[in-house]
Order: sequence, then structure tokens, then C-alpha cells
Amino acid sequence: AASDVYKRQFQNYALWPNMTVYQNISFGLANIKEEMPLYNFEIKNAARLAEILSRPEDVTKVLEECRDKKGKLDEKKAIIKLIDAFTISQYTAKKLFAYRLEKPRDMSGEIAPLKAKVEAAMAAKLVTKDFQVIREGKPVTSVRKLTKEEIDLSVRRVARIVKISMFMDRYPAELSGGQQQRVAIARTLAPEPLVLFMDEPLSNLDAKQRVTMRSEITQIHRETGATTIYVTHDQTEAMTMADRIVVMKEGRIQQVGTPHELYFHPANVFVAGFIGEPPMNFVRGTVSGGSLFFGQNRLNLAPVLGSKTAAYEGKPLVFGFRPESVQLGEQENAYLLSCTVELTEMLGDNTNVYIRSDSSQAILKVDPHHTPEMDSQLLFSIPYEQVSLFDGETECAIPAEPIQ
Repeated sequence: AASDVYKRQFQNYALWPNMTVYQNISFGLANIKEEMPLYNFEIKNAARLAEILSRPEDVTKVLEECRDKKGKLDEKKAIIKLIDAFTISQYTAKKLFAYRLEKPRDMSGEIAPLKAKVEAAMAAKLVTKDFQVIREGKPVTSVRKLTKEEIDLSVRRVARIVKISMFMDRYPAELSGGQQQRVAIARTLAPEPLVLFMDEPLSNLDAKQRVTMRSEITQIHRETGATTIYVTHDQTEAMTMADRIVVMKEGRIQQVGTPHELYFHPANVFVAGFIGEPPMNFVRGTVSGGSLFFGQNRLNLAPVLGSKTAAYEGKPLVFGFRPESVQLGEQENAYLLSCTVELTEMLGDNTNVYIRSDSSQAILKVDPHHTPEMDSQLLFSIPYEQVSLFDGETECAIPAEPIQ
């Protein structure tokens, strides 16, 4: 049984070109055969129709949204709208449409036989409250395939989640890259897997589509509650979508943690350089007199290394600081550095400033309203608390121990 569960969790992102969107999503569902409750959908749908018809004005409102410019009711669009508005299958939606509720009217005559059918089944104890079939006083389960009704409900459920309800009759070639990706995700979600495996699902999309799909996949994760293992080389995807991130290098795990932990407390130089855009700046050197040097700027390590400073004398060390952690001008409890501006990149929300001091180089992110002139001299501060230190030999992080 466990192997059957896992078989339902692996899906290829490629779509079958000769199948419609509906067929692509439903194909895998039709092959599921396992023990599951047996439901009486005739009674269940009668109860649902009676419930919907008790408020005919709601149906009329939905139908009014399906008229073309000439005022003619678009039946195909109406069926789709009814499916999504009332969370029903296409078969029930077609029955609902057949009542022709373009204008609300008293439906008591139609509701009465539906309710009578449900009440009779309940009185005879043929079904449970959730319409599971009862035999010999017990709810029935059986090894079976999904019915057309169940398959359709599953297809419509995932179509709503990924917003592709209007594309059910289209073929993959008629869809954009982003729409195809939604269909692939819907097909994966349809069997309600416990675990989702996604291997760079956004790699073939353009930048705008990636941003859109990133938020949609995150929302899908929240709605389904399925554990999702998501493989990506894009650190932006990892940081914005993950609850926990596993950073790997050459097949080895470098760090496991939340996005906050990886950003503010990287375990080593690789993680520190991988997370962040632009990446963390690194000043490499051998500790001399308790200091490292960024060009002509002396970086006294005592404010961040504390009592451990002497232990690193004469040893290689890496001094790291993020481009966005700096402040222009002189600040308290911070390193003050002087440099030359080599290049600026105006990005709108910030400016990337490329600086140099002798042979040492770094990138700063500053407020675009304070963009310095090229070739000008610039003073900036690095708060002590924003510095990350790494052992120069192992490249592992050194815990900070500030002087009190």
C-alpha cells in the first residue's frame, strides 16, 4: 500500500500533446485503483441541487455574468462558472443549467422531489450523512476505481487552484508556457499526494512568468498542505518560497535552516556567497596585529572576535559583509572605510555601487537618492553586528564574541 502511495507522487512535467487539458489531468486519476469509501452520488447530488435551488437568485447572478455582447447566454461559459461558483461537477452543473434560471423564480416544486429522494435514502439508512453507502448497518469500502463524478470533481478542484478552468478543452500547444506549467502542477495535485517533488519547475519560463508562478506555487502549497520538496538553483526562489532550505554543494549538504537563518547566520563561505543578491562581499587575508585590511582600510577584529582575536593571529581569515548592510558616512559601533567609486548601477529601488581600495573590491547597495558620482571618494560604515567571520582554512563560520 505504501508503494502505491508513492507511485502517485511522481509526475513528469511534460504534457501529452494529443490530449486536452482535461484529459491530461484526469488520465492518472482513471488509473487509480485502491480501497476507498463507496458513495451514492445520485443522492449526494440531489441534496446539493436542492441546496443550490433554494437560492435561485445566486444561480441567476452567475448566469448573468455569462452573456456575450449581444446579451446571449454562453452555455459553455455558464457551465464552467456554475462548476466553480458552487463547487460541483460538470454533470451536476449541466443539470443545474437545465433549470433555466436566467431569471429567479420559485423552485419549491423542483426542490420537493429532490429532498424527498434524499430523505427516503436517509430514512432507509442507505447512506450516511456524507452519503457513503451503508450495507448491513455499516459504511461500505471497496477496492475500486474512481467514478466519473469523482474524477471530474478532482479535476475541477485543482483547476480552480491553479486557475485554468477556462482551458479544459484546449490542447497543450494552444497554451502559453505559464499555462502549460499550471496544467502540469494541476495534474500532480489531482491525486492529492502527501508529498510533491518539483525539479526546477520554473526554469523554462521568462522572468515575469517566474515571479507569477512563484507566488502561485506558494499559495498552492498553503491550500493543499502537501509537503513540497522543490529543487532549484535560483536562490530567490528558495528564499521566497521555502519554510526550510537545504543548501548543497557537489552532493554534500552545507546547511539546513530557515531563509532567515541562512541569510543572517550562514554556516560557511559557500552559503554566505550563495544567498543574497548581490552576494556577500569577502575580505580575505592573514590576521596581523589583530586586524585584516581592505585596501588601505584597517579592520580591527576585536569588536567582533572579542577574546578569540589573539587565537587567530597569523592565521587566514575571511571577513564578510553584505552589500545592503552598509551605511553611508560615519556611524557608531561600525567600521569606517574609505574607497573609490568605480561604477554605479541604478536599479530603481536601490543602486549597486562598485568600489575599490587598492586591489580590494566590493559592491554596496545604497539608496538611489544618495548615488555617489563615479570616480569619487566614498566613506561608508559596516556595523559590527552585520559582519560575518569565517575560518580561512575550513571556511566555516566563526561565532561572534563582541567585547562588552
